[in-house]
Amino acid sequence: MRAIVTLLVIVVIIGIVGVATGFFKFSGSGGSLPKVAVSGGSLPSVNADSGSISLGTKKEAVSVPDVTVETKKTSVDVPTVAVRKPE
Repeated sequence: MRAIVTLLVIVVIIGIVGVATGFFKFSGSGGSLPKVAVSGGSLPSVNADSGSISLGTKKEAVSVPDVTVETKKTSVDVPTVAVRKPE
């Protein structure tokens, strides 16, 4: 139970941060009240645009300690993250 509540709180915090930073952009149009007659009204329309995240690797030279306590340059794959806001 505690894990579910913790996960829910984390998801809500991520959503708040996403909206606050502009990662999620919501646009909508107002709805209208139903007529007094039997006919119904219209629901509001909402468009949600979200950014994209690109994950990948790139070659990067980093210093890696050797067994003899000397360092040498070694190429390793370093994770990359690219975040783009919606247009």
